[in-house]
Amino acid sequence: METAIGEFVSALTTHAPDFAIQLQNREIDRLAGYYELLMKWNERLHLVAPCSPAEFAVRHVLESLMLLRHLPIAATITDVGSGGGLPVIPCLLLREDLHASLIESSKRKAVFLREALRAVEPGDRAEVIAASFQDTPSPPVGFISCRALDHFTTLVPALMSWAGPHATFLFFCGDELRAQLESLLSRAKTERVPYSHGRFLVTGSRNSSSA
Repeated sequence: METAIGEFVSALTTHAPDFAIQLQNREIDRLAGYYELLMKWNERLHLVAPCSPAEFAVRHVLESLMLLRHLPIAATITDVGSGGGLPVIPCLLLREDLHASLIESSKRKAVFLREALRAVEPGDRAEVIAASFQDTPSPPVGFISCRALDHFTTLVPALMSWAGPHATFLFFCGDELRAQLESLLSRAKTERVPYSHGRFLVTGSRNSSSA
């Protein structure tokens, strides 16, 4: 019988090409270690909804890695509402040039994030901010990501204003929120997430009219 880690790795390698992602063995090992750690903490902290190892590989990890094609070399990204570290931690595990700030208001989840970031090398490439974004200074960075955006849709305008006029947004969302984001973002580009039912990655900068 295939183990959970084996099922995770099998789904990761099988479906990575469908996301235009190429994975080396050492990268697969890092992602498997992250999955194993998150599963150990998940029962206590409810970091992600219950799902099979294969679903976690596709629905969570490979979806998160869609960000990489939008991030230039040495990019710095701020992730809002990081929760279990998605989408940023998988990206950090694959790209050693990236720097990130993970904003998470739950103190308990922030503890998990710091533990998970131990696998990121060099270790000074990422920080965890245990606060809401409203209580955090606006980041002097070019990229803002959020994967849990559907959970606080009413805060989207405030999030865009907080991020500043020159930020590039990388938002995962459902179909209903997609229309709102496309109206708020300048030069918005929308990608459907493979194997999803109405999941999208919407990227763009803030419209001057949405300030």
